[in-house]
Amino acid sequence: MGKRKTSSRGPVKKAKQRLDTTFTCLFCNHESSISCTIDKKTNIGTLNCKICGQSFQSPINSLSEPIDIYSNWIDACEAVAEEEDDVKNEDEYEDDGEEEEVGEEQMQTRVRPKVEEEEEDEYEVFN
Repeated sequence: MGKRKTSSRGPVKKAKQRLDTTFTCLFCNHESSISCTIDKKTNIGTLNCKICGQSFQSPINSLSEPIDIYSNWIDACEAVAEEEDDVKNEDEYEDDGEEEEVGEEQMQTRVRPKVEEEEEDEYEVFN
């Protein structure tokens, strides 16, 4: 007498690791308040905060995921912050926009003789 034939089990599928679809808001710092939606027909990804109402839209492609929209939002926020820092630094070092009238006494302090052995009559002007 032989054994009964048992059916073999199929291969076990690996669990696919899911990427998050809800994230932490950069402005209000609430966890899981950002939700991302993807509209494949119009190729636009939208990000909305449920708490503070922040929203962001980004162009997407067929391979885009919600994490891609969130990372685009982070990059856009960093670019805006960096641009504001540049403008702030320029304003600190920028003059009032008024030209100063330079008198002869001030002009003499700005003109220095050019050091060359061959020609002694030339002057170099520093502004």
